[in-house]
Amino acid sequence: MRYISLLLLFTAISFSGFSQTSDAILGQWVNSSGEAHIDIFKKGDRFFGKIVWLKEPKDEKGNPKLDVKNPGANLKTRPVLGLEMLKDFVYDDGKWVDGTIYDPKVGKTYSCNMSLKSNGDLNVRGYIGFSLIGRTDVWKRFK
Repeated sequence: MRYISLLLLFTAISFSGFSQTSDAILGQWVNSSGEAHIDIFKKGDRFFGKIVWLKEPKDEKGNPKLDVKNPGANLKTRPVLGLEMLKDFVYDDGKWVDGTIYDPKVGKTYSCNMSLKSNGDLNVRGYIGFSLIGRTDVWKRFK
């Protein structure tokens, strides 16, 4: 009986090592083009992400890149570097769902879900309406 209890305990411990926690996406990620690093962080029980590095942080005049494509006139002058582009994700059954992603290249916000692949990469799926119509970008963890 004691051996069975120990076996069950070790089995439970080994499975818990494979289970994914809600905080598994925290940290810095590189988008697929390598143009930006995004830091994913937590506020309360929700997840957010902001741009913390840009390959080309300045425009052709040498000024910091601004959010000029944003439809909000009062937001066009905010810098892209430091921009919070991921908002309000909640963790649900191994995925981060019900959030939004803002694309400063086009000035649009999309619904978004994220999930970790078995190799540790992050699938970021932006979409309009429902997730079948959208685009997935694969981000790699910054080391």
